Amino acid sequence: MITTDLTPGSPCWLDLGAPDVRAAAAFYGAVLGWEYEPMGEAEEAQDVEGGMFRKDGKTVAGLGRLTEEGARSAWMIYYSVTDADATTQAVERAGGTVRVAPRDLGEWGRMAQYNDPLGGQFAVWQPGTDTGVELVDEPGSLSWTELYTSDVAAAKEFYGGVFGWQFSDMELPGGGGTYSLITPAGLPEERMQGGLMEVGKEDLALANGRPYWHPVFNVTDCDAAVAEVTGNGGSVQMGPEDAEGVGRMAVCLDPSNADFVLLTPARS
Repeated sequence: MITTDLTPGSPCWLDLGAPDVRAAAAFYGAVLGWEYEPMGEAEEAQDVEGGMFRKDGKTVAGLGRLTEEGARSAWMIYYSVTDADATTQAVERAGGTVRVAPRDLGEWGRMAQYNDPLGGQFAVWQPGTDTGVELVDEPGSLSWTELYTSDVAAAKEFYGGVFGWQFSDMELPGGGGTYSLITPAGLPEERMQGGLMEVGKEDLALANGRPYWHPVFNVTDCDAAVAEVTGNGGSVQMGPEDAEGVGRMAVCLDPSNADFVLLTPARS
């Protein structure tokens, strides 16, 4: 499970780069019950700067206008680190590349963004006064992170070297392949936070053949949430369907084709 205790190597933040900030705010408000709080007082700030998503008054994600030329709209997942500069060196030693060099964001913290060796994008956050999201593993918040990649073995070597992650494999039902579970360094398996799924390159068309991370959001009723997705301009790639021992889930795209998963966890 994901928590907010800031264990190094665990997810601590996520934000969405969207071509239309107002439209994205309305979509996720309908699907996940989020409230959007723009940065700045000017009305046009919603289009320029972006802002924060909150659920029950707690920060759950960020939203910003997509400005990188040629980039697709997507969620960026940040992992907590104690030293962003040291992590950057570890990324480069392991064959990754730096997209955004470590930089301070005021007193809030220090961030950096990277590509893994196959092109999967991710980021890190070295907390200052801002430790990250305030709500996880509850309805309307992040509950899991997942990487689709064409080479799980390479991903394990890279991310294990950078973050010290521990991995355990499980066979998917119906001959669906092997799923690799991620646990932060030194923690027991009940603190699993995500997984690696090996897929064919044809299944990575969303990111032009490159691996990509996506968030899994906890919802109380997967089918009702999916109805909000399709009713508000999004689409469904898979589901809703039941996954034994996991819950009822659906893989979705928002109106700008940013991918995410909705999950109603199985009752324990």
